[in-house]
Amino acid sequence: MEPLSLHFLHEQAGAHFLGVNGREVVADYGDVEAEYRAARQAVALHDATYREALRITGEDRASFLHGMVTQEVKGLEAGAATYAAMITVKGSMVADARIIRRESELLLDLEPGLGAKVLEFLGKFLISEDAELHEATGELGILRLMGPRTADLLGAVTGGPFAALPPDTTRTVQLAGQEVLTVGRPGQGPGVDLLVPRGGLEAVWKALVGAGGAFELKPLGWRAQEALRVEAGVPRYGQDMVDTTIPLEANLTNAISYNKGCYIGQEVIARATFRGHMNRKLSGLLLGTTEAAPGTELKKDGKKVGWVTSVVRSPLKGQTVALGYVHRDHLEPGTVLALGEGPAEATVAALPFT
Repeated sequence: MEPLSLHFLHEQAGAHFLGVNGREVVADYGDVEAEYRAARQAVALHDATYREALRITGEDRASFLHGMVTQEVKGLEAGAATYAAMITVKGSMVADARIIRRESELLLDLEPGLGAKVLEFLGKFLISEDAELHEATGELGILRLMGPRTADLLGAVTGGPFAALPPDTTRTVQLAGQEVLTVGRPGQGPGVDLLVPRGGLEAVWKALVGAGGAFELKPLGWRAQEALRVEAGVPRYGQDMVDTTIPLEANLTNAISYNKGCYIGQEVIARATFRGHMNRKLSGLLLGTTEAAPGTELKKDGKKVGWVTSVVRSPLKGQTVALGYVHRDHLEPGTVLALGEGPAEATVAALPFT
């Protein structure tokens, strides 16, 4: 398992650790509910340096990647970011990625464990284009700030007001002697990702923690972040999306451009869109006090109609909630489904839970 660069700092803070796709993450710091509250009410700091990254350089970098993903890339302005999926010719997912366009390169921000897979996928189609693929996980790490006091904290550590950063926009700041790229995060409340040179991670983390007391900052682990993610209805590749998932099944309309022209797998997406429905869709599920495991079948009248993918205890809903795939005939919120062989039940709910 690849350890976190800041393992020793987290250990000093009382962290517990776990592995996700071969990379170490902080599970929690001993009080998941307090971490969650900080992200909801103040500001929380999460070490997301377990994520992986690729860089694409060369004159044809934008046109090459444009033909490889479901989202617009050629029209992306320098300094902007977007979310996209990579799919096969049959429409099933290879990975998802946040793409950041910089002046001289494209940066792909990936889930842990996907760097080599995406590098191989893109490399198979890179033939005559003037584009080069580079592994970048060892160059940059992501520190994530979440919560309504994020901008206040960034203003304190950068020495001036920090205007709230809209989703998918970027701004470069100087922080603890490092040039840091800040990226606005969509979908889970106020938050900013900080792309930090690996050599500067310790200095930036310590600066944020040092200034964070005035803003009720708490470090935030994986478990609290997962609760926030599921409450927001955001699927995660490797948990809610796998190699057989079609992006429309996972509600990834925000990852798809319908005006961009050809890309690998486009025909499948176009046919599914024209048909107007998918046979199953990712949905919210209310489980009450039941602690179901991912993979648990959902049934209606004894027939399998879906399965559970992510399960968390939701402070917001005061019960266990889940994401899962449900057949289109049973997607109406309020529909009650059996969990496995019963008697426990799941109630279909609209997403996001928030």
